[in-house]
Amino acid sequence: MTRDEILASSSMPLVSPSYPKGPYRFINREYLVIHYESDPDAIRAMLPEPLEPDGNHVFFEWMKMPDSSGFGSYQESGCGIAAKWNGTPCNYSAQMYLDDEAPTTGGREIWGFPKKIGQPDLRIIHDTLTGTLHYDDIRVAMGTMAYKYPDLVLDHGKVKAEMEKLNVNLKFIPHIDGTPRIAELIGYHLTDITVKGAWGGPARLDLVAHVNCRVADLPVRKVLYGRHLVADLTLPYGKVLHDYLAR
Repeated sequence: MTRDEILASSSMPLVSPSYPKGPYRFINREYLVIHYESDPDAIRAMLPEPLEPDGNHVFFEWMKMPDSSGFGSYQESGCGIAAKWNGTPCNYSAQMYLDDEAPTTGGREIWGFPKKIGQPDLRIIHDTLTGTLHYDDIRVAMGTMAYKYPDLVLDHGKVKAEMEKLNVNLKFIPHIDGTPRIAELIGYHLTDITVKGAWGGPARLDLVAHVNCRVADLPVRKVLYGRHLVADLTLPYGKVLHDYLAR
């Protein structure tokens, strides 16, 4: 294997890469997103500087991705924090749990998504859109939303604008000696978004404390609203917003 062949590779292991080069297109991605207020001190403890909280607003989401270029079909769940980057509103990804290796590895290595292996599941149970998250066979989260309330259909243009909001991750990769090698805030915007469905409605969220899946560290103080979305979109590469190792 030559140097040029090595540098042209997309990911490890080079003899059987975990994922191809991007950007990555998602078809019929389905969301359940539950927005809620949490504890201000808990938010501040989980939000890396220089990001600032944008109120006490947190969201917990489930995503079913049946058609994802390079990653296949998988599900994902996790929580994010409404924040501000130099005054610009953004969403900070705090925790994510997936049932597939390729997007877990790719998300961590490229964008710094805080991904671990878990068992998320988003499905319709009669009149309820239901999301569950299991970690090591223990249910640590359950979200429910009334299914497609007809009087709460959302404006697709407004939903698209919300999805185009700046997203921020903390990418951390250690050196061979255990010291930090990469410590950066990464920013990206979803692109080429086509909203196929968007509904609002009443929702509930239950989180369970677990030492290795700390979703309950952002406790639910008040559920604000639920969102049910279906969209096509592209996840492009991002850019470095802040380098913690820069002098």
